[in-house]
Amino acid sequence: MEIVISNSSDKPIYEQIASQVRAAIMSGELREGDQLPSIRSLATQLRISAITTKRAYSDLEVQGYIHTVPGKGCFVAGDNLELLREERLRMVESSLAKAISDARAAGIDTPELREMFELLLEDEEK
Repeated sequence: MEIVISNSSDKPIYEQIASQVRAAIMSGELREGDQLPSIRSLATQLRISAITTKRAYSDLEVQGYIHTVPGKGCFVAGDNLELLREERLRMVESSLAKAISDARAAGIDTPELREMFELLLEDEEK
């Protein structure tokens, strides 16, 4: 997993880290039980404060994505399958809502939009 920090982003660095770790977990790049880089090693790698990395990890732990084992490190949580599913559902719903909004702005009516959706599903299933 590679984390990229953008100094030009309007998001704080700890949020950038947390969102990229969250995305890696949700995509399956990081799986249950995988160990995350230590707070210090990630901070050194990204050339940021260990406090910033700790804040990102703390937020992820509060959200249920990771858990900390004292003396061993931070690991992807195993009891978050339902949480991940809900998050994925929200992401899909958001994407579909944006697609519908874009379609309406382009003058695409419901039957045409359904046809496009069905064609995309058929292509994906092949």
